[in-house]
Order: sequence, then structure tokens, then C-alpha cells
Amino acid sequence: MSTSGDVPEDPTAALFRSFATIIFSEVGDKTFLIAAILAMRHPRLLVFAGAFGSLFLMSLLSAAMGHILPSLIPKAWTQLAAGILFLAFGCKMLMEGRAMTNSSTKIDEEMREVEEEIENDEAGVEKLSGHSIPLEHIEEGQVPSSASHAGKPANKSSFVEGTRNFCNLFLGPVFVQAFVLTFLGEWGDRSQIATIALGATHSVYLVTLGTIIGHTACTTLAVLGGRYVSTKISVKHVTLGGAILFLIFGVVYLYESFAASADELPIPVASDSITGI
Repeated sequence: MSTSGDVPEDPTAALFRSFATIIFSEVGDKTFLIAAILAMRHPRLLVFAGAFGSLFLMSLLSAAMGHILPSLIPKAWTQLAAGILFLAFGCKMLMEGRAMTNSSTKIDEEMREVEEEIENDEAGVEKLSGHSIPLEHIEEGQVPSSASHAGKPANKSSFVEGTRNFCNLFLGPVFVQAFVLTFLGEWGDRSQIATIALGATHSVYLVTLGTIIGHTACTTLAVLGGRYVSTKISVKHVTLGGAILFLIFGVVYLYESFAASADELPIPVASDSITGI
């Protein structure tokens, strides 16, 4: 089932909505700060490759998930759901923006949270690879009790550890860390849900292209000077701007939903009482 109906879709509108949604959702967000902080600790190109690869995959998955919806439910309903979703996000962002101050307190708090997550992730990787036992202790029979049980990890944990170690071997630990942290931070985020809604109401190719361009711009900005940009931009103004944009998108989708429903209603035609035509 086509998501564009009988009326040709304006590619510019779909691209702009997808691009603008990502820009206003991601600048100063958690995944933005992850790329910014990792770029200060590791080579920028590797951080960009890992973060962008994760966001590229997320864009494909989200747009594809949205593309499936019109084949399950009518297009008018998907547009109605998208309108309600964007209005809900817009109202939430509007309340968050009004509650913010012009200071950088919120961005500082998010930076501290992201730095803690990165440090915990690095500590976890070091812990997984730090089960080595000195040769002298082995010769003397001094094996710590914790090491004696190290060979019996949970199946799920051992699978995850093995997969990550395998990826580290071929892609490098920096790439894998940037990819994993970005993917986990983006999963279930506002931008992912919005991308699914966009994929349900527009061409999946245009939505994918628009979101990828948006993620490219945000990731590049984060890697090149994310921390400086995060301290200089006004998160309150970005949030309020995104709220207004989401509210406008919500109204547009509701209008399109009602217009599509009106077009699908049958129009009664009066017949001539004499001829029956």
C-alpha cells in the first residue's frame, strides 16, 4: 500500500520535515554529547564513524518500521497517529523549555551523566578483559576464587562479551564503543519514534535520506566541536524552537488526516425520479 495515495508527494516537504525533526531533536541531546565527549578522548574520525554508523542503521530501521504501518492500517489513521504524536512531543518540549533557565545547568548535568556512562562502559570492558592471572600464582597454585568462577559466565553475558570482543578485533574498541553507546542512547528516543511516524506518512526513501542528512550534520558538529557548541547554544531556545516545529507538524498531519478521510467518504448522487438515472 502506497503511503503517498493518489496525490504526488512533495519530496521537498518530506525531506525538510525529516531533516528538521532530527536537527531539533538531536542538537544538545544525549547522543550528541556522547559523540562530543568521545571525540575529546579518541580520534575524531573513529568516533564519527562509530556514531554515524549507529545512527545510519537506526534511521534505516525506524523508517522501515514506519513504512510497514500503512500496509496494516489505513493511511488516514497513520496520519492521525502521527499528528497526535507530534502534538504530544511538541507540548512536552514546550513545557520542558518553559521550565528551563537560560543557564547551562541542564546541559552540564547531561554531560556529567554521559561522562559517567562512558566511564562505566570503559570500566566494564576493562573488567571483562582483566581476568588475567599472573604466571607465578598459577605455578604456586594460588588461583583467586573469583577467577575460578570466571569461566562460568551466564550464557547471555558471555555471548554479548564475545560479540563485542569479536567486533573490537576487526573494527577497533573506539568504533565499537561509539556505535554501542550511540545505539543504546538513540533506541526509544524521541527522534526514533518521530522517524517511525514520518516513515508511515511519507516515502520511506525520502524519510531515510532526510534523517541521514540530519544525523550527518549533528554528528559532524558534535565531533568537531560538540562540547564548545553545547556550552554556547541555548538549550532552552532550541527546545522551544523544536516544540513549535513539532506542533506545526502535528497540525499539518491532522489536517491531512481529516482531508484524506473526507476524500474517502462516498458522495451520494441524486437520481431522476422519472428515468431512474
